Amino acid sequence: MRLTHRLSLSLAVVVATVSLAFAYYGMRSETKRLEQNLDRQALVLAESLADSAEPLVANRSYRELDRLVDRFQDRERIAGVAVYNKTGEPLAVTRGLESRVQKNPSVVTHVIEEGWARSEFLSLAHGPLHVAALPLRANGMVAGALAIFHDAAYIQLQTASMWRRALLGVAIETALIVAITLLTLRWGFGRPLHGMAQWLRALREGDVAEAPNLSNKGEFEPLTREVSHLASSLTAARAAAEEEARLRDTAESTWTSERLRVFVKGRLDGRRLFVVSNREPYEHIHGPNGIECRMPASGLVTALEPVLRACDGMWVAQGTGNADAETVDVNDRVRVPPDNPQYALRRVWLGTEEEEGFYLGFSNEGLWPLCHIAHTRPLFRGGDWEHYKNVNRKFADVVLAEIENEESPAILVQDYHFALLPRMIKQARPDARVAIFWHIPWPNPEAFGICPWQRELLDGLLGADLIGFHIQAHCNNFLETVDRVLESRLDRESFTVNRNGHHTTVRPYPISVTLGRNETEKEGIDLPHMERSALLANLGVRATFMGIGVDRIDYTKGIPERFRGIEAFLEKCPAYRREFTFVQIGSPSRTEIKRYHDLMEEVEQEADRINRRFETSDWRPIVLLKWQHSHEEILPYFRKADFCLVTPLHDGMNLVAKEFIAARDDDQGVLILSRFAGAAHELGDALVVNPYDTEELADAIHRSLEMSPEERRIRMQRMRAIVRERNVYRWAGTLIGDLCERQTPKMMPALLRAVAKVS
Repeated sequence: MRLTHRLSLSLAVVVATVSLAFAYYGMRSETKRLEQNLDRQALVLAESLADSAEPLVANRSYRELDRLVDRFQDRERIAGVAVYNKTGEPLAVTRGLESRVQKNPSVVTHVIEEGWARSEFLSLAHGPLHVAALPLRANGMVAGALAIFHDAAYIQLQTASMWRRALLGVAIETALIVAITLLTLRWGFGRPLHGMAQWLRALREGDVAEAPNLSNKGEFEPLTREVSHLASSLTAARAAAEEEARLRDTAESTWTSERLRVFVKGRLDGRRLFVVSNREPYEHIHGPNGIECRMPASGLVTALEPVLRACDGMWVAQGTGNADAETVDVNDRVRVPPDNPQYALRRVWLGTEEEEGFYLGFSNEGLWPLCHIAHTRPLFRGGDWEHYKNVNRKFADVVLAEIENEESPAILVQDYHFALLPRMIKQARPDARVAIFWHIPWPNPEAFGICPWQRELLDGLLGADLIGFHIQAHCNNFLETVDRVLESRLDRESFTVNRNGHHTTVRPYPISVTLGRNETEKEGIDLPHMERSALLANLGVRATFMGIGVDRIDYTKGIPERFRGIEAFLEKCPAYRREFTFVQIGSPSRTEIKRYHDLMEEVEQEADRINRRFETSDWRPIVLLKWQHSHEEILPYFRKADFCLVTPLHDGMNLVAKEFIAARDDDQGVLILSRFAGAAHELGDALVVNPYDTEELADAIHRSLEMSPEERRIRMQRMRAIVRERNVYRWAGTLIGDLCERQTPKMMPALLRAVAKVS
């Protein structure tokens, strides 16, 4: 809507509102005045009639009463008169009044009981009436009541007439003000602003550099002067921007949230991105102050939110918050983030049996141990497999409904929960560009062969145009598994699989974190600065050196092996007893599964055993904090620890290692990293260990505590440079950029036509 129209509409609304408010106040006052006049006149008339009616009632002269009340038949505005005895029964009523007043008004009863005159307005089927009643007395006692009824319709008629006149006046007044405003804007400001707009357009296109000759130069001179300064620098600024864009596309500059947003927006070319994951980026829960929106700590959300915001995308995920269902619309959608909604979250609802079979059963008792090869037997049950298929189909139906009107949509599926989803989507929408990122390791073909439904899982994954893993070794394992299980053609140079004419590219995309100011500082929250001694004192421990470990309590993380390495270190280096404490922050995970419940007990027992062996009254070697901690609570430990132990028995990447590096802006601290974590392929300056080798682990702890500050600084600086360059925004940009380059069947004819035209 144009500014003049908005201003005119605003003025019209304001003038009309104010005028109507005054008119309403006037109407109310006039109505009240008319009602008071009628009330006063009715009581005066009633008093004069009472003098004539009282002796007739006392003498029971009912015929004379009838003649008295009939005198008021067909009088202007008087509907009639009624006389009642002391029990409220009518003695005489004006002919025709009984048809309008079929029962005694309540005011008559009150007058007889109280002995005072009263009046009221009645809303009846034949129209409004006013009744004024006063008591009739005989021998000093109330013998009955006299009631005079007036037709009150004329009050409504007069009020309606006044409203019509008022509305007409408001309409004329508003029309005049709007017309004057439009003329003023058009002739006083419209023409000069139009000239300014034409000049700015020409200036933007590089055709003119001189200010226009405005008729109202006095009012517009400051604006003209300031805008004219743009002409001298616009060409240079445009050239600089083009050069910067060229460098961003060709050089290895640092990826940021803004660069990711601009990059992917250009690659999507106006299309939306659809992300599918089991966990949702925002959940609504019932809190002490009502419904609260909480954002779970997730590097995935950090990476993908800039893209979804830029393209008004959609995130499809399971609704898990206890208030999620109360915050969605009829289509199960809610706009997020809550403070500045820019993309849609589509929630999918799972029943208890579905979640147990799909998530706890097949995904986490089957695929998780199968892919991690961590000495826990995977459990595959037919019922769990059915739930897994059904949930994948449920998510596929939701995605297909959401992309129904999208042309060549881009869909990014997350993790092992949705291995069947790519094929389901592609079968219905061959033009969709589908990628899946597998966040956990892919085992060797022999290990994956344990799964009874390996063919179905592989075929589902190969429905995608692009499959991403953390490291090249997982890509190699996947291709070898496909080669052994399915009929397909593999191109190992380009890492593509051709199955039934559909090409799937398999690439490594090592996920990462953001480096620089942490998210808490971005939000303006000041974390308390705590020294190491204060941190340990809060835990009831006195020590000089501190190590840190942060993990979910999961059998793949090697926590018992880590504790045994600390025990061996204290055995070999007794000088560090009472001087060194290791803080293990471990959040309980999947406790509904027996293996995880047993692991929690094993971790607690191992920590207690080692503590009983070495502890003193004010010191113990291991402090186990087994509850969910926020990033803000973990950060002080990261910043003050001498080293961080990241020793998974098998892991896809392990972002704790990179989060520790990102937190060490003092360029100190040592990372002790398992060679079985994907991060070990990037972070060569960590002390890489075999977590199964207790002696090697003990030696690495000793080396980290004895390492010189200069060696720590050099190692940490190199690792921080790697994390800074290969951050989470680069991961998202590379993955989505490669997905957008995939050519789908409906895109090929247009591409061939373009090539033919050029040739």
